[in-house]
Amino acid sequence: MNLHDWIDELCDLLDVESEADEALLGDLAEVAHDNVHPTAGPVTAFLLGVAAGAREAGPDAVERMAAKVQALAESWDRPAGDTGEVADTEADLEVDEDLRHLDEIDEVEEADDLEEADAEEDLLV
Repeated sequence: MNLHDWIDELCDLLDVESEADEALLGDLAEVAHDNVHPTAGPVTAFLLGVAAGAREAGPDAVERMAAKVQALAESWDRPAGDTGEVADTEADLEVDEDLRHLDEIDEVEEADDLEEADAEEDLLV
């Protein structure tokens, strides 16, 4: 049995109608493990799944959320309790800018989705 088969069987067992991009989740878990904490990988993948489920997110939205999480994990190069240094502040600013950009993309797509829904509703009336 390969990983994809495992995911299919697990989704059936848990009664989950979802597809999982094992490469994306594996990469994300590895970055969180390496930059945050050894157990951050599975916890990060789990929380991404919870967020995706709560939003009923499709594959594109999951990829955008994963990109935000990965940017945060990649910038997490300091031990707990560290007050930060100048280099950390610069890295944090870069990550904040990346996250703002991703949020702006999400806002535009949400507005487009609302416009499409309104147009479909107008056609039904």
